Amino acid sequence: MYRHLLVPLDGSELATPLVTQAVDFARTLGASITFFTVREDFGATGEGALQRSLSPGHFVEAAAGEANAILAKAAAFAGAQGVPCTLLVRTGARPYELILQVAEERACDLIFMASHGRRGLQALMLGSQTRKVLDHARVPVLVAQVETAGPQPER
Repeated sequence: MYRHLLVPLDGSELATPLVTQAVDFARTLGASITFFTVREDFGATGEGALQRSLSPGHFVEAAAGEANAILAKAAAFAGAQGVPCTLLVRTGARPYELILQVAEERACDLIFMASHGRRGLQALMLGSQTRKVLDHARVPVLVAQVETAGPQPER
C-alpha cells in the first residue's frame, strides 16, 4: 500500500506522539519515512543578519541546531523500532508549500501529519499548515489525532 511516508515535524508538543504513531504505522506497512522540518530564515531577521556578520560559524550552528535536534529524536526512535528513515531540513516561510514540494521530490506516497486542533478565530488568524496541505496535496494525507500532556484547546 504505502511505501514512503513524509512526516513533517514542527517541534511542538505534538511531535513526540506523532513520531510514535508514524513509526508504528510505517513498521506495520514495511514502509520508510522521511522526517522533515522547516526552519525559519534566521538570516533574514535583524539578529540573524548581525550574527552572520560578526560570527559566521556561530550563525550556521544556531540556524541548524533546533531543526537538527527535532529530527535527531525522530530518527533515534525510528532506528530503535527498525524503521528506515531519512532526515531533511529546508528553510522557508511557507511550511505547507515546502511539505508538498518535498513529498513530490522524494516520491512520498503518503503525508502523515498532525493538526494543532485550533478552532474558531484562532484558526482563522493563525491559519493551518495542515489545512493548506490538505487543500493542495496530490498524494493522500493522513491527519493523526494525537494527545498531549499540555493544556487542551477550548472547543
